[in-house]
Amino acid sequence: MTSPNPRILAKAETLTQALPYIQKYAGRVFVVKFGGHAMADGDRAREFAEDIVLLKTVGIHPVVVHGGGPQIGEMLGRLGVESSFVDGLRVTDKQTAEVAEMVLSGAINKAIVGSIARAGGKAIGISGKDGGLVTATKLQRTHKDPDSNIEKVLDLGFVGEPSKVDTTIIETATGAGMIPVVAPIGVGEDGHTYNINADTMAGALAAALGAARLLLLTDVSGVLDKQGNLLTDLTPADIRRLHEDGTISGGMIPKLETCVQAVESGCEAAVVLDGRVAHAMLLEFFTARGAGTLVAKGR
Repeated sequence: MTSPNPRILAKAETLTQALPYIQKYAGRVFVVKFGGHAMADGDRAREFAEDIVLLKTVGIHPVVVHGGGPQIGEMLGRLGVESSFVDGLRVTDKQTAEVAEMVLSGAINKAIVGSIARAGGKAIGISGKDGGLVTATKLQRTHKDPDSNIEKVLDLGFVGEPSKVDTTIIETATGAGMIPVVAPIGVGEDGHTYNINADTMAGALAAALGAARLLLLTDVSGVLDKQGNLLTDLTPADIRRLHEDGTISGGMIPKLETCVQAVESGCEAAVVLDGRVAHAMLLEFFTARGAGTLVAKGR
């Protein structure tokens, strides 16, 4: 009798190891945030679509939320519209908001839908405005004036945050075998359109859907300690402590704030994961070790 090829055996063992996780998550929702930088890389976009289709095929219900900051900036430049930023946040006037909606709900959203279709899946592109998915309110932020040291209210224009989520359209789409791809746009009770941070949008959806996982794909390996080692498991209390001692800083702070808010509002756990690693989602979901930093209420 001929011995099986070792590579084929290794693949079979990998599938066997993944089986308990497939059984655990079957029928559950995963909310995945896919960033603007990753979408510009053709290979990463293709691999992402393939992984999303695989999740759907094994009975998991992925919901994709995408960003698009670089693409919005590029389009604004091509149209000759000047952008200004305060504390890293784009000031969004009416014209900028219209461009953001055009880019997010149009070009980017449909490109991801197309990638998923080419990978063999059925995706539907929507925004927070469709089906009353997300009602937004104007984002309120303050800024300390460097000269007077006085806290001042920032007016960021049409930048919003979710105030109410109606998941009917998501549940209808997933129940029909489709993969929702959501642009981070919402509408206020005042009728205005608001641009919403994609991480914030994903966190709000994950909480409202009672998702098994919120996954934030980033350009770093996860949360690192002061020695550069990956921290694989954190609780909200851990995150507050690491923030206070300066271990967590910069752009990781708002991402972890989103994770904490999601897990304290109905999402089972959130993961900050390096989207540059091939098939990182599958490594995180279907292996015992995982591949990023998992945030959950308690051990």
